[in-house]
Amino acid sequence: MKQHAIEILLVEDNPQDEELTLRALRKHHVANDIRVAHDGQEALDYLFGGGADEPRDEGCYPRLILLDLKLPRVDGKEVLRRIKSDPRTRAIPVVMLTSSREERDLAESYHLGVNSYVVKPVNFEGFAEAVRQVGLYWLLLNELPSPGVLHESK
Repeated sequence: MKQHAIEILLVEDNPQDEELTLRALRKHHVANDIRVAHDGQEALDYLFGGGADEPRDEGCYPRLILLDLKLPRVDGKEVLRRIKSDPRTRAIPVVMLTSSREERDLAESYHLGVNSYVVKPVNFEGFAEAVRQVGLYWLLLNELPSPGVLHESK
């Protein structure tokens, strides 16, 4: 059965941050199809198969991944490393959406290939505006080649 493409994969284990992110995206009509993974392993299963979504339809990757850094089971850095090391997913923009302001986390995330690193603002208005701007840029302004073109250019 062919899966339909989602616009955003949100990888977030904190229920409050998940709800705030979803509310902000929907309030500003940034994305219609959002999939939530509650830990790193669930995100990897969704992207690469092996979980409830198996087998993976290669034409249905998200257009954007919003990834928390501190996740149960598999942390955000390992999820990022797997995404950016696989030719099927390496061109998907990944935005680290985290509360960590640690220089080591920031540097390591960029070393692993993150496209953007956004520290979650404390208040809802600031958080909603940050999510809106991230979504608008990566979904509406940024251009990505189709998945088939990426495989051909190797």
